[in-house]
Amino acid sequence: MRAYHVTIGAYEFAATEEGPQTGPPVVLLHGFPQTSASWQATSRLLAAEGLRTIALDQRGYSPGARPTEVAEYHVDRLVEDVVGLLDALHLPSAHLVGHDWGAIVAWHAAVAHPDRFRTLTAVSVPHLRGFYKVLAADTPEGEDQRQRSAYVQLFRMEDKAEDVLLANSARSLHDLFSPLPESAVLPHYAALSQRPTLTAALNWYRAIDAKQSATLGNVRIPTTFVWSTQDIAIGRAAAEGCARNVSGPYRFMELEGVSHWIPDQAPVELARAVVERVRSVEN
Repeated sequence: MRAYHVTIGAYEFAATEEGPQTGPPVVLLHGFPQTSASWQATSRLLAAEGLRTIALDQRGYSPGARPTEVAEYHVDRLVEDVVGLLDALHLPSAHLVGHDWGAIVAWHAAVAHPDRFRTLTAVSVPHLRGFYKVLAADTPEGEDQRQRSAYVQLFRMEDKAEDVLLANSARSLHDLFSPLPESAVLPHYAALSQRPTLTAALNWYRAIDAKQSATLGNVRIPTTFVWSTQDIAIGRAAAEGCARNVSGPYRFMELEGVSHWIPDQAPVELARAVVERVRSVEN
């Protein structure tokens, strides 16, 4: 593993790489409340397949990239960081993989910059237009998704969310990682249990532009969406509806009995999905 810092715009980001420098570049975007360490197992497998993986501690998670204004965490800024990473590393294009919030950034990036990303593998969170359609539906599936997404209301409350998550030695924050083992939780818990880091991470929720995401255009690049049946945050209706928002080659991969934390619990299956998607255009 190669660790370094990269300057993107006015900020400095922490990043790690694995695999051959000459391999197809794959950018890995983590979600909340995790850091790029969530990709370690998957990255190792991808590197063994000859891919060059680049995992970034994204805006707010990198100490050198932590603006205080909520507006600076709008998804457009997060997408700019990913494109800026490619520019900083002199990469004309890359394959894109995102989990949880990283998937949200990846969906937006794939729509806005199809010339910079060769393929997309989105993990856990489906295309946002389809997600919001289910969320607003007056159906049992819509009600189910609203219950699953209710936590977002708390996360958008400035200060209160931090108080709740950090109370009692950050017990509620720790519980978000269930059912992961302690060894998988510690790297993220150590970072996010610090209030400045947690506030920056929660600012992603506070800067949500629901109208923009609900009208997000179709993804035209080859795409794989990976969803797990025990995901507490995303129901089946939103997951299966993802296909209607991808006009390029598409695959839906369902993992039975796996929780929301797919990169931690199913790195072999996830790595296989990424490799297959990458090789679909590289060969």
